[in-house]
Amino acid sequence: MILEAFKLAGKVAIVTGCDTGLGQGMALGLAEAGCDIVGVGRKVPQETASRVQALGRRFHAIQADLRHQHGLDEVVKQAVATFGHINILVNNAGTIRRCDAIDFSEQDWDDVMNLNLKTVFFLSQAVARQFIAQGNGGKIINIASMLSYQGGIRVPSYTASKSGVMGLTRLLANEWAAHQINVNAIAPGYMATNNTQQLREDAERSQEILDRIPAGRWGEPEDLKGAAVFLASRAADYINGYTLAVDGGWLAR
Repeated sequence: MILEAFKLAGKVAIVTGCDTGLGQGMALGLAEAGCDIVGVGRKVPQETASRVQALGRRFHAIQADLRHQHGLDEVVKQAVATFGHINILVNNAGTIRRCDAIDFSEQDWDDVMNLNLKTVFFLSQAVARQFIAQGNGGKIINIASMLSYQGGIRVPSYTASKSGVMGLTRLLANEWAAHQINVNAIAPGYMATNNTQQLREDAERSQEILDRIPAGRWGEPEDLKGAAVFLASRAADYINGYTLAVDGGWLAR
């Protein structure tokens, strides 16, 4: 039966940046489908851990500063040591800096690119090596953005990084499909998270955004659950290198 293909019982997922927002929403969705979760970030995601465990799933926290790439191999080793294997990676951790391009600093450029793109590549590489060693493939889900398709304003490094995520998703899919590793991405629309707080607090800008969204509302972290479970499951075994927009119809307008 087709619904069996969506079940993730016995699977283990690494989810970066899952203490709040989209990462928490996807981690909970994966757990609801049967997954055990390894949460990676600078602090222990206590609320996410409690909610995952309340679903009857296991949760293991790994504290790591993902702005830097040293230690990524250790993240994978610790996840495997805890649960015995890895099946899924969700590269969710990210950051944004807002400033006019004419005044944008090198530090703000590097901080965003390091976390949003460089770490995505090198953590994917470390996890893919583990998938290949295990011999039964795996799923990698990157988090792109509406700005993977559009330019945006006042977020030059974020736009560059998320455009890079879409391209990197395609490249890794091309190289790793032979190992039964599916690499895809989710491009969230305008979501009610910490990253968009400034926009939502600007009444005029917020209304302009809402007027453009056919669904007529900001997205919520729960809106990513279905996409994450689908791309992590056997139901998506023949989907590779694709970026799925979850945007309330933004790109269709």
